[in-house]
Amino acid sequence: MRQTAFQQIIAKLEKFYGRPQAPRITDPVEMILFENVAYLVSDDQREKAFNALRAQVGLNPTDILSAPSHKLLEVARMGGMRPEDRARKMQFIARIVLSEFEGDLRQVLKWPVAKVRKAMKKFPGIGDPGVDKILLFSQTLPILALESNGLRALVRLGFGEEMKNYAATYSRAQEAARNQSIEDCAWLIRAHLLLRRHGQELCKRTEPICNSCPLTENCRYWKENSSRLLRDKISAKAPPKK
Repeated sequence: MRQTAFQQIIAKLEKFYGRPQAPRITDPVEMILFENVAYLVSDDQREKAFNALRAQVGLNPTDILSAPSHKLLEVARMGGMRPEDRARKMQFIARIVLSEFEGDLRQVLKWPVAKVRKAMKKFPGIGDPGVDKILLFSQTLPILALESNGLRALVRLGFGEEMKNYAATYSRAQEAARNQSIEDCAWLIRAHLLLRRHGQELCKRTEPICNSCPLTENCRYWKENSSRLLRDKISAKAPPKK
């Protein structure tokens, strides 16, 4: 069967970057804690803070609520700025899981999708993109989940367009790629991870490295800006005038 344009893009990214490893965190509570344990830090620093939470406190809601406040704060400090807020958020997450979902958030994944969305949005930092990621990584629903780097790359490639707000941009891009995707969780997880890496490493928000990109022939942004980008590159290499 002939590949769609979106499928070709993902195949090219996989050839360029290699096949990504399957995500290690797929439990909904753990994914929510992972999002909230750190703020505006690198992936490595976020993972370091999450691993410290796992080792020093535990990921079970009862462990988090019974942990001394100073221990949660110590972990939160590893995750960047405003540690007090993030320590309180972790306690809040644990209380919601215990009080509203009987300590088992995985049961929610069996509910109708609209009801799942409403439940997951009770947690801090979880909007529609976050719910999509939980649904996908838990292999509950084959849906194209996008984070900010992947979304930027996909819009530049010509799927959807930049709107006035992030939610509208996300919805447009997701809809534009929907019929060109493969309805398979494993494939869509790889698409998520590859687009994210591409947005982080080459298709950056400022100064994208287009001349090293394997997708220029597919890219709307490159077609619209290639003359300027090449001119800027030549100017940057030119020796200063005496």
